[in-house]
Amino acid sequence: MKKEKARERILRVASELFYKQGYNSTGINQVIAEADIAIGSLYNHFPSKNDLLQAYLIREEQHWFEGFENNIVNSSDPREKIFSLIEYRKKLQRSSDFSGCHFIKIISELGESNPAIAGFVKKHKEKQKELIFTLVKEYGELKENFEPALITENIFLLMEGAVVTSTITRKNDSFDQIKKIIQGLLP
Repeated sequence: MKKEKARERILRVASELFYKQGYNSTGINQVIAEADIAIGSLYNHFPSKNDLLQAYLIREEQHWFEGFENNIVNSSDPREKIFSLIEYRKKLQRSSDFSGCHFIKIISELGESNPAIAGFVKKHKEKQKELIFTLVKEYGELKENFEPALITENIFLLMEGAVVTSTITRKNDSFDQIKKIIQGLLP
């Protein structure tokens, strides 16, 4: 088995801690101890805790979109892809033990106090919305009176609400409910 490189180990440990206990509650000394590295090694790879946070969000964004792509690899139907996206979000909630969205958690913790991070989170959510728009537009190409922008906004808001609701209730029922609503949005 290949030994995990220091940078990857630092990022993995920090990611787990940021997600589990929050960014502000995670100290650099805890990251150093749990990653079993020297302080110099941390700062060689990440000059600041903020740099580590940015690397964490970049990594999570890559995982998110790669995971979605892997989830729809065998699907060619746009409607099926939209419902696969709902199933993917449902699966993420289940696999995280209903801990919620990495990006929502960070923005709720930091707010606008870190403009670079707030901007990154907003762009991530816009990328998710663009993904939905692409799928909705592809689905509706041959439909009359079809409003892809409005439908996209509704699907996006329903999914974000389902993530928050399932985090609170620790159940995935909300995803099943929004699938029924989205069926009505996609004539």
